[in-house]
Order: sequence, then C-alpha cells, then structure tokens
Amino acid sequence: MEESFEVDDPLTKDIDERVTQRPLILVAGRKKPRFRSMRQSQQLQCRYSKLKVVLATVAAALFIAGKLYGLSKLHGKPATTTPLSANGHVPRLPLKDIPEGLKPFQDCSINNIFADTRLDFLTSPKQPEVSDYVNRRDRLARALVTDGYDAFVVEPGYTFTYYANVSQPDWEVWEPEERPFLMVVRPTNVNGSIVADTRFLVPSFEAERARLLNMPFKEPIQVVTYEEHWNPYATLLQSLVFEDSSGNEPVVMVDEEMRDFISRGLASNGFDVVGLGGQVERVRQIKSEVEIGILKAVNTGTVECLRAMRKCLVLGLKEDDVMLVLDNTMRAAGLDPFFDIVLFDDNASNPHGGTNGTKELEDDTMVLIDVGAHLFGYSSDICRSFFPPFLPQPNSIQDHAKLNEDLKEKLHVWDVAFAAQTASLSELHENCSAAAVDIAARRVITEAGYGEAFTHRLGHGIGIKAHESPYLNKGNVNTTLISGMTFTSEPGIYLLDKFGVRHEDVLLVRENGLPDILSGRRALDPWHP
Repeated sequence: MEESFEVDDPLTKDIDERVTQRPLILVAGRKKPRFRSMRQSQQLQCRYSKLKVVLATVAAALFIAGKLYGLSKLHGKPATTTPLSANGHVPRLPLKDIPEGLKPFQDCSINNIFADTRLDFLTSPKQPEVSDYVNRRDRLARALVTDGYDAFVVEPGYTFTYYANVSQPDWEVWEPEERPFLMVVRPTNVNGSIVADTRFLVPSFEAERARLLNMPFKEPIQVVTYEEHWNPYATLLQSLVFEDSSGNEPVVMVDEEMRDFISRGLASNGFDVVGLGGQVERVRQIKSEVEIGILKAVNTGTVECLRAMRKCLVLGLKEDDVMLVLDNTMRAAGLDPFFDIVLFDDNASNPHGGTNGTKELEDDTMVLIDVGAHLFGYSSDICRSFFPPFLPQPNSIQDHAKLNEDLKEKLHVWDVAFAAQTASLSELHENCSAAAVDIAARRVITEAGYGEAFTHRLGHGIGIKAHESPYLNKGNVNTTLISGMTFTSEPGIYLLDKFGVRHEDVLLVRENGLPDILSGRRALDPWHP
C-alpha cells in the first residue's frame, strides 16, 4: 500500500495537485511529452513532499542559528560567520589560523565558553538605531547652545562614528587623505526645540560616495561640495550653513582627532576654532542605556572568555600561545579582539609588556592578561592576574604556611591590589572628583609599602574608544563624575624582575551608592579570576 503525504504549503500543494491530476510530465531536454503512470506520479508526489520537509527543516535550523548568533551588523556592515562547527555552533567571527599543536587547547577553550555561558551575555545588547544617532546629535546641538558655540566640526574617526556611524577606515580605506570630509553640526530651533542641523563638506566627485555610506539620518544627507581647485574652508564659510553669521567669525569646536592642517585651514579662513570641552565633551561621556547594554555585553563576554581559556592552560605554553587561543575564543563568542597583552611573571613587571612573547608557563607563574574586544563598535578593556589551574589552591592556614616565599609574596600583592580597587569603588559615584577615585586606590597601595610600584593612573573613560575622557588620575581635580559615565578601575603593582599584578573592571557611575560592574563578577582570588 502506498503512503500518502498531506501538504499544507500552498506552493507545494499546488505542485502536488498538478502532479496528481496531470500525469503528463515534461522532462528537460525532451521535445515530446513523456507519460507516467498514476503510480509513478504518486511516487513523485511523495518525493516532492519529503523534499519539502527536508527544506523546511534546514530553513528552520538556519533561522534559529541566525537568531542565536546572528547579531546583524558591526559599524553598519554585515557580520562575517564561518560554517557550522562540529558542535553545532556558528562562530560569530572567523577564527585565525593557529599552530596545529595548539588546536586541543583552543578546542577546550571554545567548548568552555559555550558550555559555561551559553553566550547569555549576547542576549540583551542591541545596536544603536537611527533614532539613537538623532538623539545624540540633538544633545550635541543643545550642548553647543549651552556652551555658546556656533557649530561642531569633525572628520571621520571615533567622534564621527559616535554621531554618524562612519569611522576613518570606512571613508578612507587606503590612508587618511588631504581632502577634507567634514561633518558640521549646528543648533537650530524647530517649533521651540533645539535640534541638530547637520551638513557635510565633501569633494564634489565624492558626494555620491558620501550618500552611499547610508549614515543614520531620517532624511537624505545635505552636502556642501567643493571642486579640487577651490578653497574648501572658504567654501564652507560662504555656504548656506553659515549664512546667518552676519560677518562675524563663527566659533566652531573641534575634537582631539581633528588633524592640524584642517584646524589651521578653518582658522585661517574666517573661523574661530576652539578645542573640545564643556558640555559638548560631556555628550559622549554620558552613556545611554543602549550603550551601557553593549558595554556590559562586550566586557562581561571578554572576562568570561578569559576564564574559559584559563581552565585549559597546561605547562609549557608560551605567552603568544595563550594570546592566540584567547583571541580565537573571543571570536568564537562573537567578539572582535583588538589588543591582547599576555605576560608571565617578571615580564609583567612592565605594565604593558614589550617582551617577545616566548616566556613559558610554569607551575607557580603569575599570569597577567590585559585584553580588549569590540562589539557593535564598543570596547572592552579588562585585566586579570591569576595562577594556572594546575597550581593547587591552599585551603587552610597550614596549607598557606607551606607555600614558598615567592608564592606568599604574589598572594599578598594580589590582595593589596584588589583592596585598592575595592577602595576606588566607594569613591566612584556622582559628584565625586576624578582625582579622588585615584587617590583612594593609591592610598591603599602606598600604605602597604608599594606606592612606588603603582606607576600609572587608576583608570579612564571607556566607550566606542577603549581610552577616552574623563581620566582617573590624582591631578584631575576639576572633573566631577556624573551618573552615566563609564570608567575602568585598574590599580596595579609591578615589582621589577619579579612579577606584576593588575585588576581591571569596567564600572558605571550611578547617582547614589556603588557603581554597577559592567564586566560581570569581580575576581575572587588568584584561582578564580
């Protein structure tokens, strides 16, 4: 007895009905019709239906994979993925080639990040939408009014990315060039509200390419074009952008990324140019909920990748081996690594290394890893100091007493640096000065006798750029913290020719109380970083 298959899909149902009702089948390459029996037609119908089930299953699997791991864009470009791996996961970014001997280490690390976290840190963040960029520019316009400036002028870079989602490589894939491409934001009053009026100064032959960048605007972008033999700055001044200047020099603010020849070009052609500061600088410093969500995801994910990798460490691995596998673990988890400092023992007595990456892991090595990655253009920057997993952890006072003096010193220094970071958290709140946060941590380290070994500031702001203002140093007494700012706190102690310890987490300033930790759980001890 023949089996029959019910078909609900309209397209397939239509095919099935035609196969059943019309046994006349045309075969490719034949000029004359070929007749099949009704039994043959039913068999063909069965094959069609089975094929439909297979295709539907494949489509469902691709859809689920896409929902789980397919965060859609980074800097406006589609994310690149590799084919399905053996364990059924779809790595967000292609892995870099590594030596064959490191493959077991890498497999262990990548398996751990999926098993330990299920990539839960990627479930909540979302990309900024057009409305987010509009809001940023409108906030900028209101800040310009508050500070008393006529316009904000910026060329492709981090700040341009923040306001219009175009980085310097997006515009100049070869190298920064000499033809100015500038975004000019002016405040304007619309129905009683201050909003941004944004125009772009662009070479005439590049105007269409500027439009094709698909920058996040609700309406087509407005451009001021200039020919190659024109003065671009005079062209901007004489354009409709500054038609209301009434012969006065427009006061324009530029940021620290603006190249000198452009600042000088503006200043020598009728503009009064001032550097970044005031409320205008505050716009990027105070993060939105969307930004906070991304920063939490990328920093938590980076820490979790480090923890997953640590479980797989074995004797004899080199610093560069660890770096390669950690980077690929982050790629497998959907994060794009952009720096990774791995230092063993005395190599870590220089905070950012500088050695050749060949030092090998030993039983009692103090490992320092400072690493960062990107997600949706936002940065992680975390540091952990820890022992390898094969060094037994002392579980009692008696066990601790049996440790050699080198290990005891490492444990003590680890605890002092951690206490310093804890002290900084109590000062990291609204209305506190940036200097006070640094001083709180530095006091702990100094009182423990290691003041000279804490050789750098406590931390820095973080966002689309890993290091951005404000900066937590003891001289920054005039910067007051505001709710919504994000910082690193990274006290360190570096003992020459011995080892170095640094703890770094990313923190969100709140109106009251302790800051939120955007890098997940803080370290517990050198065995649980």
